[in-house]
Order: sequence, then C-alpha cells, then structure tokens
Amino acid sequence: MATLVFNLFLESSPMSASNRAFVLRHTRPRPVPGLREIRLHLADEVLPLWHAVQLETGDPDAPLPYWAFAWAGGLAIGRYLGEHPETVAGRRVFDLASGSGLCAIAAMLAGATDATGADIDPFAVAAIDLNARANGCRVSTLHRDVLDEEPPDVDVVLAGDWSYEARLAERVMPWLRRARDRGIDVLVGDPGRRYLPVGELVELATYPIRTTTELEDLELKRGSVYALRPGRG
Repeated sequence: MATLVFNLFLESSPMSASNRAFVLRHTRPRPVPGLREIRLHLADEVLPLWHAVQLETGDPDAPLPYWAFAWAGGLAIGRYLGEHPETVAGRRVFDLASGSGLCAIAAMLAGATDATGADIDPFAVAAIDLNARANGCRVSTLHRDVLDEEPPDVDVVLAGDWSYEARLAERVMPWLRRARDRGIDVLVGDPGRRYLPVGELVELATYPIRTTTELEDLELKRGSVYALRPGRG
C-alpha cells in the first residue's frame, strides 16, 4: 500500500544499504496471517515506526510505513493466488504499489516466471528485497511513476490496497483500464474502502482477513479480490 513516484536505487548504493538496515532494525520476520507459507519483515505498531521514519529522513511529511504491515487487499490477493495458482503460474507479474512485496512474493510462490514490485518509498524497495529473500524467491523492484506511462509488458497486474485516498484512486483506475485493454489480466485486492470503484469490478472471491496494523482493525474483516469488468470497445 503506497503511492507511486519512483527514483532508481541501485542494490549496491549506500542509501540502499542504509534503507535495508533501517527495515531490519525496526521489523522482525514473522508468518503472515492466513498465509503461513509466507514470512514478512513486519513491525508491531505503525505510529512509533512512522516517527522513526520521520527522524531517519528528516522529513515530517514522510509517508506512513505501509511496507511494514500486511494489509487486507494484499492478504486477499495472496489467499486467492494460493487457491488459484494458474492465475500467475508461468506468467510475468507486476505488483502495483507493492509495499512489503506480499502480492509479488505470493505470485512467485504460485509459479510466476518473474515478478516486479513498484513502490515510491525507498524503505519499501528495501523491504521487498528482504522479504523476497526471506521466502526464497527474487522480486525485481521499479522506482518511477508508472502511472504516467503505459502499462508494462507483463501478463498479470496485481493491485492491492490503493483505494484509500481519492487522488490516488483517480490515477490508478485509468492505468488499470489501460492494462486491461492491452490484454493484461488485472486483479484488485481491497476490503471495500471508500474510493474503490465497485461498479467497474467483478468480485472473484472474498476471505476473512486479519491484518497486521491497528490502522485497519486487527480483528477479522473481509478482503475481496476483483477483476475489472470488460471494456466497452
């Protein structure tokens, strides 16, 4: 769960090493609720970690550390891919607003040939790499504003947890439509947030979900996976 403006970070750069160290310092590997085969570097509480990010970056407006938690939409997509591995098996996958990399990792474990996770937050890029390694797979990362470009040359786009903010939703949905119209399969994961355009979606599955962040209620809730309705033309 994240916004989508990117800069390129090289694996060997001091900033990358510093970001990885920060993620390791403030999280610990643990099983993901409902996806026991996946382990992520997760934090206990969002607000203390957010404060640590602000101090680390010197930016009081630093984004929330979405990368340190498992959110409902990503959890639902992970469950769906576990039950329907044919959705991604043998296919190239792009995980939009990847956060922790949960959806990309679930795709790789379900047999995807390769997966790319995209996220604005440099700590998320570090977390994606660490989480992929913790699960014995490799996920590439991308650092630029893909919403101002045409969709990538992939077979499947996974898009979890982007409908929490109106301006982001207004950018994501046209991009997802363009992906669909190029013949790319699009899966959306969401617990029914305010800006989810349900009229453009077809529900594929719904699961009981237990998230890992108090911002989204730690108790059981419902997370759904959707496909986009076919275009008109």
